[in-house]
Amino acid sequence: MDPTELIILTKALFVAGGIVMPPLVLCILLLWYGLGYRFWVMKEPRSMGVRDMLKYYQEHNEKPAKNIVARAVKQGLAFKNKGVKNLRRHLDAAFYEYEREIGKFSVLIHVVILISPLLGLLGTVIGMIETFDSLATMTLHSQSGGIAGGISQALFTTQMGLTVAIPGLLAHSILIRKQRQIEQDLSQVKDLLCHQAIKSNEK
Repeated sequence: MDPTELIILTKALFVAGGIVMPPLVLCILLLWYGLGYRFWVMKEPRSMGVRDMLKYYQEHNEKPAKNIVARAVKQGLAFKNKGVKNLRRHLDAAFYEYEREIGKFSVLIHVVILISPLLGLLGTVIGMIETFDSLATMTLHSQSGGIAGGISQALFTTQMGLTVAIPGLLAHSILIRKQRQIEQDLSQVKDLLCHQAIKSNEK
């Protein structure tokens, strides 16, 4: 498809969607930007459990961290090895940045998923009103497609809203599950490091 055909198709979509198409397109851009960012941040798979990871980086501190939990483990070990007081407080402050990073754009994505079908429904209502207004004045019959064409055009925005929301909801659910797993791992890292620090102080 050459650029000219793409421009013509885009214009046809905006005409078919009417006034709600610009905000729907904005929703699409915001949704996939947010999802793309979150996938990128949490893309690295966890290759081992938290306990094994902690033991691994205690023995191989020079190895690079491959994911967020590994980076947190290395930072936590650095605090522990320095013998900082109130280790839990330092870990909470340091790990907050990781928790904030994996939660970024989550609210935005949730809002877009909620409002996209509503925008589509609004477009359909507006289109149906215009269709019946045209029917009342008999102007719709002079256009190609008649009443069926007008209703089809009105339902287009609902289709667009659902097309935005359904894939976004599925991807968002996967990312939320992954985010919660990472948050649990970070909490476990804190507990293990604090437990090790207490045992070291007792000796």
